[in-house]
Amino acid sequence: MSADAGPRADGGPDGRELLPGTTSTRASVRSALTRYRVMAWVTGIGLLVVVAGMVQEYVLHAGDGITTVMGPVHGGFYILLLITTFDLGTRVRWAWSRMLLTALAGTVPFLSFYAERENHRAVEAQLAAR
Repeated sequence: MSADAGPRADGGPDGRELLPGTTSTRASVRSALTRYRVMAWVTGIGLLVVVAGMVQEYVLHAGDGITTVMGPVHGGFYILLLITTFDLGTRVRWAWSRMLLTALAGTVPFLSFYAERENHRAVEAQLAAR
């Protein structure tokens, strides 16, 4: 058994110490933050592709191929965004309103990018303060 088998009693920088008032470690919060950030970007890009497909379909009357494929794909990405938002939000103890607004950001073009940036800053500040 190694000496690094558990959380460090001295609260060292290895990321395995529990954050005050939670059952989450810094490492688990950082992992959840990374998963959330990836899904926010993937969902945002998917939504932009769907919007471009809608413009192609309804404005240019050039077919519905993009929306037929990317609509369901974006829906799947959005479900994963909801899961990663809930995971991160519960780990850092966000209010339900913040989780809801973050989840809704995946339904408005470009808003998921803004929400991702603001949430990233907030979580990093929260980690630095602890």
